[in-house]
Amino acid sequence: MLELEGKVAIVTGGGSGIGAAICRRLAIQGAEVVVADMNGDAAQSVCEQICADGRLAHAVTVDVTDTDAVQKMVDFTVKRCGGLHLAVNNAGIDGTCAVTADYPIDGWARVIDVNLNGVFYCMKCEIAAMQETGGGAIVNMSSVLGSVGLPTTAAYTAAKHGVVGLTKVAAIEYARQGIRINAVGPGWIETPLLARQAELGNSRRMKALQPMGRQGKPEEVAALVCFLLSEQASFITGSYHLVDGAYSAH
Repeated sequence: MLELEGKVAIVTGGGSGIGAAICRRLAIQGAEVVVADMNGDAAQSVCEQICADGRLAHAVTVDVTDTDAVQKMVDFTVKRCGGLHLAVNNAGIDGTCAVTADYPIDGWARVIDVNLNGVFYCMKCEIAAMQETGGGAIVNMSSVLGSVGLPTTAAYTAAKHGVVGLTKVAAIEYARQGIRINAVGPGWIETPLLARQAELGNSRRMKALQPMGRQGKPEEVAALVCFLLSEQASFITGSYHLVDGAYSAH
């Protein structure tokens, strides 16, 4: 079903993991996708995969902490594709692992800048473009750590909690303008970020904490994101949806 046919979407962090899965699913459902990533080669690779399947996609290199670059990303989308209807603010980093009193100041600033400020910068530009288009839908990528805590993740957890709060405020502000804004909170998903944890020797411990006995797949997160962007979710806004295999239900 091409339920997103005629829609234009931006996905930040679209070059790998959950972002790449979202880009592919959006394209399959008919959307024209702008694959945005700080790694331009990764964005181009995903774009080429989508185009090889006969779908429309464009690659953009963007640092979401650079407000000028974010504005250029949205301007490119509007000029090249004719408008903006959908956005997924997915770019993020994991950051340093350290207890709060030992957390490095520069590490804290970097995680907050990418994971929270970056979402804010993108939303400012995306909402303005969607107002011109006549409405739209945004999904902000939080985390299961947007609802619970985990030792040694002070910056990441604070940023992801912040994304949930930002989502709720913006959803209220723009509900009457036809712009729906929701947040999604993935649990432990098979992505490059999780692979890094495996390198640190944490994978067995994390798997043991999963009630379902496995980690999630990027495609399982993408399915929810694309539902929230679709008209099937027309009365859903200001919500925070977990995809965590009951991890947070402990």
